[in-house]
Amino acid sequence: MSVLIAGIDEAGRGPLAGPVVVAAVILDPARAIAGLGDSKALSARTREALAPQIRERALAWSVIVVEADEIDRVNIFQATMAGMRRAAQDLRPAPVRVLIDGNKVPAELGFPAQAIVKGDAKEACIGAASILAKTTRDRLMLAHDERYPGYGFAQHYGYPTPEHLERLRALGPCAIHRRSYAPVRDCLQSGLF
Repeated sequence: MSVLIAGIDEAGRGPLAGPVVVAAVILDPARAIAGLGDSKALSARTREALAPQIRERALAWSVIVVEADEIDRVNIFQATMAGMRRAAQDLRPAPVRVLIDGNKVPAELGFPAQAIVKGDAKEACIGAASILAKTTRDRLMLAHDERYPGYGFAQHYGYPTPEHLERLRALGPCAIHRRSYAPVRDCLQSGLF
């Protein structure tokens, strides 16, 4: 029996809109997947090709979506930590150890854990989690682009690009904007919306 080590990573801490998505993956050493790594360093096409392989070949995987209203309620750090706890605790079989991309381990995780800075480029299981988190979030933002036309979510995925900030000022925030983030809060306080 192989050691059940889970990798955890997130996508979407920095955007002004949409969820933060956290994924956890326990890879199967007997079913290797070539090309895993930091999702930001891979092309969208490569990520989309790897995601189904990860879901098919992993011993276990979990994806947690933490919506904007929870981010606003508890802050992005706490929302991300909560997503990491949920993702790890959803894994079946349960991991014996967890490797987390970054420099913080969530309190009350329930498993021995280690934070690894740039872990998505160093540990295949974290890289796999990075890919699942990023592809899931990208798909959600493409759906939001159709639901909330005019903001350009299909281009910037909610990140604070000049185009997004301009559309935010012109249209006001929509339901998936994070109201606790300064540009959105400033827009709301302007009295125009």
